[in-house]
Amino acid sequence: MPDLSINFAGIKSPNPFWLASAPPTNSGYQVMKAFDAGWGGAVWKTLGVPVVNVSSRYGSVNYRDKRMMGFNNIELISDRPLADNLREIEEVKKRFPNHAVIASLMVQSRQEWHDIVRDVTNAGSDGIELNFGCPHGMCERGMGSAVGQEPEVLQTIVEWVMEVARIPVIVKLTPNISDITEPALAARRGGANAISLINTIQSIVGVDLDLFAPYPIVDGKGSNGGYCGPAVKPIALNMVKNCAQHPDVRLPISGIGGIETWRDAVEHILLGASSVQVCTAAMHYGFGIIREMTSGLEQYMAEKGFRTIDDMVGRALPNVKHWEDLNLQYKVTASINPEKCIGCQLCYTACEDGAHQAIRLQPGTRTPAIIDENCVGCNLCSLVCPVEQCITMERRDDGTRHQTWKERTAADDIPITFNDERAGGRHHWVPEPAAALGKEREKTLPGKARLYKEVAVKQKITE
Repeated sequence: MPDLSINFAGIKSPNPFWLASAPPTNSGYQVMKAFDAGWGGAVWKTLGVPVVNVSSRYGSVNYRDKRMMGFNNIELISDRPLADNLREIEEVKKRFPNHAVIASLMVQSRQEWHDIVRDVTNAGSDGIELNFGCPHGMCERGMGSAVGQEPEVLQTIVEWVMEVARIPVIVKLTPNISDITEPALAARRGGANAISLINTIQSIVGVDLDLFAPYPIVDGKGSNGGYCGPAVKPIALNMVKNCAQHPDVRLPISGIGGIETWRDAVEHILLGASSVQVCTAAMHYGFGIIREMTSGLEQYMAEKGFRTIDDMVGRALPNVKHWEDLNLQYKVTASINPEKCIGCQLCYTACEDGAHQAIRLQPGTRTPAIIDENCVGCNLCSLVCPVEQCITMERRDDGTRHQTWKERTAADDIPITFNDERAGGRHHWVPEPAAALGKEREKTLPGKARLYKEVAVKQKITE
């Protein structure tokens, strides 16, 4: 049976699923409830000098029937007295000694950092997370992402913390930066034991069209906030990968961003994370989602033969290449299964208007057909198709040839002029512009596709 327990930079927990520093970890009550439900760890809502929050704090992006596809907040760090939080951390650790409690911290001066690090350590915290990522409110005071965007400042504060730290220190990175590896490297230089990423993305999720104010609205006004939820997962995965692949970062990574299911967690782990943190999904569905997460992860590990989480960490990294290292000789084209096709013709519309005009309609049936010689294998039709496995991408090359852009460049075999014959789309069929204005498109179809159309038209006339 797979072992889900982890040792993350010296912080042990029964599974890799931690609650991120956020409203779900605002109190000992919530953290205990989460641990009782099955969560392995929790990063306490960021502690510092208590703040005063506004009323109306959250906004979201909904997409069709999906609520909170993206989630935005303008809430700040904890507004509760530090003493209350310390007392509750101590109580949680007494009740759940084998679960990970990490104290998220955000203060300003060196002395404040020293004091609060000692306080949370004495309360029994297993680790510390330095919040250098908050993109609203706190950054205006010189904290949060204002630190995360300045590697030298970040390094200095990490060094202050490491002067007194006796438990592992994690640095939480902001995604609101051009190169996430720069603050990651600064964290390492400062002596941090691990990094976590990503924090929320600076955003405005929408504007009220009547009040002319951004959401969430506070007395007719609004502000940018921090964006998270399922919509940010692709950004998070890429940044986790960047840090995991950098040869000089070499720090354990706690992956954050868009994790809602066990599959999302596995993706983070395969790209280099050795623990994962969840916020929006817990706010949306409650702590009970952990049961599906742990059971799903356990089953996946058993199916793949992974004994521990460490066996999985970074397994996808060797397959993540720069574009110039991809095989230009690899060729796939779309294939439509007529038995599964429901005749919606969405693939035709998408390809005709948004891609390469490689799908044609057929008389007598609503099932479209692929124009093989024009299909570039872009995948768009398979992505828009509402039926799983109705449109599949089939490999057409024999697998014996391998050539990359880097290799072609070295061989002086790349397009170098505007009308170079070596251009990838030089001989690719494109309808004449005027064909878009009437029923002339069929006359411009390439090769066999045009022949098939002409035969079909003749048959219809005969009938």
